[in-house]
Amino acid sequence: MNAASLPNKVCIFEVGARDGLQNEKAVSTQDKLTLIEQLADAGVKRIEAASFVSPKWVPQMADSGDVLKTVKRKQGVVYSALTPNLKGLELALDAGADEVAIFGAASESFSQRNINCSIEESIARFEPVMALAKQRNIPVRGYVSCVLGCPYEGDIDINEVARVSEILYKMGCYEISLGDTIGVGTPIKARKMVEAVAKLVPVEKLALHFHDTYGQALANIAACLSTGVSVIDSSVAGLGGCPYAKGASGNLATEDVVYMLHGMGIETGIDLTKLAKAGQQISHTLGRTTGSKVAQAICAE
Repeated sequence: MNAASLPNKVCIFEVGARDGLQNEKAVSTQDKLTLIEQLADAGVKRIEAASFVSPKWVPQMADSGDVLKTVKRKQGVVYSALTPNLKGLELALDAGADEVAIFGAASESFSQRNINCSIEESIARFEPVMALAKQRNIPVRGYVSCVLGCPYEGDIDINEVARVSEILYKMGCYEISLGDTIGVGTPIKARKMVEAVAKLVPVEKLALHFHDTYGQALANIAACLSTGVSVIDSSVAGLGGCPYAKGASGNLATEDVVYMLHGMGIETGIDLTKLAKAGQQISHTLGRTTGSKVAQAICAE
């Protein structure tokens, strides 16, 4: 790995308060607010704080409107929300989300089982969402699931990942987050996938969202950094996973990513000790140990 080809700075997109907590037992609104405010205080600049999906499907996110309306906002921090449809977008706008996200999949089977429609249908559903967001001047991020494997189909063609990514980008998503939903990717495959997508979507518009099911997420990120990607999604304390992907043990811990990046001489703007303490506190609230090896080491000192 050539240090000259690495980015000087990486932006962490923190998903613990949404993608993380939606897959844990429910916590109080106050616990969520404390976590989000501690993350901002640690220097995290992009926080996915809410999800406006049906509370019937994801009861853990039922208080998303209250969270966004009540959180003490720190200047320079972007508070975003996941919005699967027009109603979700309207609720997110009402709550004051700074940006929203939509999600598609590179796997036909995953799309059918996760959102009960084909890839093409899911994309068509987002057209009114994109139109309203554009009208209201709200940035939209696009997630692509199953970019390195699917629980139902196995291997996924990287050309299909690139195709779906390009569609979302051309629809108006300012950033495309590439998700290894079940965490089966390995470094060379991950890098080849990013290179394939970067032929159709500018690499500076891509983000990595790698799960750590098989313990490969850090290695995969390290392998992709020299492609020019400089945004990484991760979850404080390794909270959460994918409820629709059997055996997916969860997100990569933000603390572990930050420690690795700092060790490579890459800036994140994040105070690792404060971050570890935020993760430790929410883990304590959930009655579990932190999923971050780095936080376990820091908090044991």
